[in-house]
Amino acid sequence: MADRYLHWTNTRPGRLLTRGLGLPRPVPLHRWSAEQPVLQGGALLHLAPAPPRGGTRHTKELTAALEGTGLPVRTQAEPGTRYAAAVVDATGIRTVAELRGVHGSLHPVMRSLAECGRIVVLGTTPEADDHRQAAAQQALEGFVRSLGKETGGGRTAQLVRLAPEATAAQAESTLRFLLSPKSAYVSGQVVEIGGAPAAPAGDRPLPVTGGEGGWERPLQGRTALVTGCARGIGESVAATLARDGAHVLCLDVPQAEDDLKRVAGATGGTALPLDITADDAGARIAAALPADGLDVLVHNAGITRDRRLANMSPERWDSVLEVNLDSVLRTTDHLLAEQALRPGTGRVVATASIAGIAGNVGQTNYAASKAGIIGFVRSLAPRAAAEHGVTVNAVAPGFIETKMTAAVPFFIREAGRRMSSHSQGGLPVDVAETTAWLANPASYAVNGQIVRVCGQSLLGA
Repeated sequence: MADRYLHWTNTRPGRLLTRGLGLPRPVPLHRWSAEQPVLQGGALLHLAPAPPRGGTRHTKELTAALEGTGLPVRTQAEPGTRYAAAVVDATGIRTVAELRGVHGSLHPVMRSLAECGRIVVLGTTPEADDHRQAAAQQALEGFVRSLGKETGGGRTAQLVRLAPEATAAQAESTLRFLLSPKSAYVSGQVVEIGGAPAAPAGDRPLPVTGGEGGWERPLQGRTALVTGCARGIGESVAATLARDGAHVLCLDVPQAEDDLKRVAGATGGTALPLDITADDAGARIAAALPADGLDVLVHNAGITRDRRLANMSPERWDSVLEVNLDSVLRTTDHLLAEQALRPGTGRVVATASIAGIAGNVGQTNYAASKAGIIGFVRSLAPRAAAEHGVTVNAVAPGFIETKMTAAVPFFIREAGRRMSSHSQGGLPVDVAETTAWLANPASYAVNGQIVRVCGQSLLGA
């Protein structure tokens, strides 16, 4: 269902009335397209507030990574110039006094940032044995989350936190994503970049430039499996991974076989009608894989059976936990045990939800299942990397415009749309683009992350 308020507020009468009444005026987001693959509005400003002890160790690598965004890179602000993005390297900051450098870097250019512009602050992991450094680096998180809520105009703000042993080169896929139209509905997020490659020594070499197909088609020659693929977000994920070069195995329940075949046909993939809750689902998936295994496993299948707990039957509880959580655990465990996910390029991306972070009335079952996904990711990620060379991450969608949300009562739907920093709902492609970033072979240093795709919803953290 179209967001008529979004359309109306961007007409001349709508702009005048919303300004006069102080109503939110959402800006149409610039999303990726083949015709406009790069942010619009000017250059990328790379700023590095130098602490008193001087400099940071990431300047050279970071400059190279930023040049890959396709935007001209500038290191000094120029009066009267508009900027598509601003990146602040704050990894060297260790004291409260040095935080002034972040303010001093961004304060003069905030009014020069174009609509749908991007702000990325680079920080480093707070140190357990240095409470002053930890305080200064943790302060960046509050700064970025607040900045994302006040910038408006479709702009976003993120914190990319590098582990002590990590390099800016290992953050390149993340920077390319966050500084592109692909991250239109991701804001106020903290992304950790680990230092250790995911592949055990001696396994398949790790890619450093996006995969065999380069940055344009990083999944070229690779195989992805997407569950819940017949419609909505799953359909968009399949299309996006196919765009990036993957052969997609499209999985959904046999009752959705017609739609499943349609999606498989449109993406050049293979339909796999299968109930993911079946006891032998893992074995049947493994049997359907090519001989060289699976690169990307996307757990997207999910259902809702909403009722307040006082009115919720055991059947409603069980069905949601079975589909949304238990099937994810069983299938992943089976494929890892069978070594079906390729070391080095194996990616597991599960779908959580902001309901699992903030809770939701009438969704104790659904919120429990999605919070369970978060626990699954955080526990499995380090072990999967060490033992199998596989990363495990999750996307957590907020209000996404689908057939399901179109059926929500009008006032609840409008509240869901407006309760974010973007004052609008997201699209299935926003979840798909985030999934594709996590699936990229070059994202091997991104592991154990829960990334909200919610336009920085006011619900939860």
